[in-house]
Amino acid sequence: MNMPVKLSCRGLWKVFGPRPHAFLERHDHRPAEADFAASHHVGAVRDVSFDVHEGEILVIMGLSGSGKSTLIRCLTRLIEPTAGRMEFENRDLLKLSRVEHLRLRRDKLGMVFQHFGLLPHRTALDNVAFPLEVKGVDKEARRAIARRYLSIVGLDGKEAFYPRELSGGQKQRVGIARSLTTDPEIWFLDEPFSALDPLIRRDLQDEFLKLQKQLHKTIIFITHDFSEALRVADRIAIMKDGRIIQLDTPENIVLRPADGYVARFGADTPKDSVLSAGAIADTALPERLPPRRVYDHQKLSDIAPDMLLDGEDRLVLDAADLPAGILTRRHLVSAVFGGRTS
Repeated sequence: MNMPVKLSCRGLWKVFGPRPHAFLERHDHRPAEADFAASHHVGAVRDVSFDVHEGEILVIMGLSGSGKSTLIRCLTRLIEPTAGRMEFENRDLLKLSRVEHLRLRRDKLGMVFQHFGLLPHRTALDNVAFPLEVKGVDKEARRAIARRYLSIVGLDGKEAFYPRELSGGQKQRVGIARSLTTDPEIWFLDEPFSALDPLIRRDLQDEFLKLQKQLHKTIIFITHDFSEALRVADRIAIMKDGRIIQLDTPENIVLRPADGYVARFGADTPKDSVLSAGAIADTALPERLPPRRVYDHQKLSDIAPDMLLDGEDRLVLDAADLPAGILTRRHLVSAVFGGRTS
């Protein structure tokens, strides 16, 4: 990606057990599975490295027990990693004092979790304003900011409601608004919609994406739902047994899975709903360009009906309206049907 790196993580470990630091050092930070069992240690996060770029949505996903929630807690230092480096603004977060990191978390990190964590004795407005109250912002100013974010998440008129008077979706909107009041530079969301009914979850996913278009936050989003990951992610990191198995675009996760484990996530996913024209276009341009055109970001599900009907190739254009490749009927059929036309 062309955007600068916002958060960098290298060789991160979280080991639970009687002597985790000594355990890693004894095995030169490369313990085998048998080593964990023999010494009664558990490797929840194992040698994880990745970068998060400014303005991107990085989704970390995996099955229960894969290490995804432990990883986000390490990144926010809600739990302490056993080893590794985490850099934000050229500072190693693991070398910050507890007070320095609490200040960083308060001022530059926003967090939303599956369980709303609202204060039951406070109204929606005062729940959203609470982080600013902790920072010492005066009442009038913090309430003005809180009203703005409640409006952004669609809760105009709910300012005086208490959590018990709100639906599940409304409570999560309050949690989202609260996490944004300090204008965080990195926004962590851990299974934010998984406790909600499917229809409400989809609505909130849509609202989340609209919000991101407005705010352009750097986001780390945890989920176990592959369809949710495909909807919201710029890139997806798939975890298993504490390790990242593949970190790639949604298109490559579906089209070019690293192994059978990754492939199973996308096995039932309609490829035309994930893949874009740019992902499968032939970048070698012929002398004579097709007259019909599509954009590289357009999903095949939007393009396929007309192409399969008329049988004509398409010129693929990039965001600057420049030729980026050719989408042929053969490429389309191969990507969507695995080479089958019927």
